[in-house]
Amino acid sequence: MKIVLVRQISQCFFFLMFGWFCVVSTLGDKFWQLRAWPVNWFLQLDPLAALATILTTHTLYGPLLWALATVILTIVFGRFFCGWVCPFGSIHHFVGYLANRKSPTSQNLRLNKYRKAQSIKYFVLVFFLAMAAFPSIAATLQTGLLDPIPLVTRSFNLLLLPILDRPLTLVSVTDRFYEGAWLIFAVFATAVLLNLVIPRFFCRFICPLGALLAILGRFAIWQIGKTQPRCSDCGLCQTHCQGACEPAAAIRSSECLLCFNCRQDCPDQLIAYQTTPSLAGRITDPDISRRGFVLSLLTGIFATPALRLANKLGPNYQPTLIRPPGALPEEQFLKRCIKCGQCIRVCPTNVIQPAGIDKGLECLWTPALNNRIGSSACQLNCVACGQVCPTAAIRPITLAEKLGNGPFTTAGPIKLGTAFIDQNRCLPWAMDKPCIVCQENCPLSPKAIYTREYFSTIRDAVFTVKKATQTTLQAAKANFSLDKFATGDYYCAVDGSSPKKIIANTQDSIEISHDQRFREIPAAGSKMEIQIRLQRPFIDIEKCIGCGICEHECPVSGRKAVAVSAEGETRSAESRLLLQS
Repeated sequence: MKIVLVRQISQCFFFLMFGWFCVVSTLGDKFWQLRAWPVNWFLQLDPLAALATILTTHTLYGPLLWALATVILTIVFGRFFCGWVCPFGSIHHFVGYLANRKSPTSQNLRLNKYRKAQSIKYFVLVFFLAMAAFPSIAATLQTGLLDPIPLVTRSFNLLLLPILDRPLTLVSVTDRFYEGAWLIFAVFATAVLLNLVIPRFFCRFICPLGALLAILGRFAIWQIGKTQPRCSDCGLCQTHCQGACEPAAAIRSSECLLCFNCRQDCPDQLIAYQTTPSLAGRITDPDISRRGFVLSLLTGIFATPALRLANKLGPNYQPTLIRPPGALPEEQFLKRCIKCGQCIRVCPTNVIQPAGIDKGLECLWTPALNNRIGSSACQLNCVACGQVCPTAAIRPITLAEKLGNGPFTTAGPIKLGTAFIDQNRCLPWAMDKPCIVCQENCPLSPKAIYTREYFSTIRDAVFTVKKATQTTLQAAKANFSLDKFATGDYYCAVDGSSPKKIIANTQDSIEISHDQRFREIPAAGSKMEIQIRLQRPFIDIEKCIGCGICEHECPVSGRKAVAVSAEGETRSAESRLLLQS
């Protein structure tokens, strides 16, 4: 079997495996839903994610030890991950092939020649690693913006899968919605469509993981090389070269993706995969200028302090940025989150959303709760997000810890924030309309939302009693709609007496509940007021955990009358609302 065919089979296999892992990142009881599937395996194989988290946290999260296998195999075999395993690389390879499969040889030679600009990816790598390492007090993990594994994971989970599943609803019971998906689409589509200009454009010019593997690949034991110092110089070996590594001359081993197209295209069979050096020579060092290296390093060092000048980790923190349960304190969270979207994908209610650019570049595509979207808010019996986070930016917690039960009784439940009532928009407060939806849907026991009874005289509803009995009142000059006040929310007060419930009404009279009949029949000429009974909601901030169900269920459209803010969240002592005794 030809090695190129083996490579193609490998690419298809790992791409389908990656797609399958995206599909099974779904809660449920089916075999194709989350079970023991290693849904984070590709992310754990990513040495850039492992290296960056080591630099930001000075620790290595256990599952990321899988990245050591990628490192060792790269040192032995070269950049096999880019050419044989990476699902994003396979997409680029396939699109580039489709775009140029009928192009003449001369055009393919031009497209696949080495370009000096391929050094840009090394500067991108240095920039991100500098942000992760310097200075340690302001380190931030931003590799996920362009690291191909988090990028393609995010794009599949939050863009392609929801679109493809919408007419079928096989993966999700209801449609999935994600804020800012347009930006995810723009990045993904741009990266893919650039293959129409130059094959594997992203891999050659931008990919920071490719740059890291290229540095490791220069030490590879097995490498592509020529078995003779000279050849016919036909150049055909470069016709379909995926890495633009110049196999016709002194091969640039760090750029070689092990596609083996050169070995297949060489008419003289002078190219081999061997442990001995190429007899035509090879260039092992990446093509990086000292000036470019220093510039990217300094830019990365100063980038994080520049981002932190807004003091978003201090008193100027964003109260609208609500993290999932189990999220580390914000500074530690930003040192671990790789923006892969796994927690967002697995959330059964769709409440976890990718943060937009409005939350700042550091927070872009990190998980944040939006209680207005999806089927519900954060459910009390769900801890799925922490179970799939590949870097423990959201640490795995138990239901007992989330709810403050058992050994966690003293600490109490995990608070995501606190709900607040906007009295200017609340129906009972601002519009004299009965509503207790938030109180009814509060899942806590005892409830964090309670109500206080209030009777409000409705507009133009003060009349003079014309005639009365113990259970009826006839109003002078009244023109009621039939049974308008028979809903159980309307009451009648006469001369300031305690309100009595109305059970029926005609055009000019009302009937009150028989068990609240008048002891003394009101005299003609008495003042009668039709009032509405309101149950105005209040928040007990000591009990509220910020789950957001009240906000999701609030019937007020647009800006809700009750909304959760990050104040009081467990993970930050600085955001607490109450003084600690």
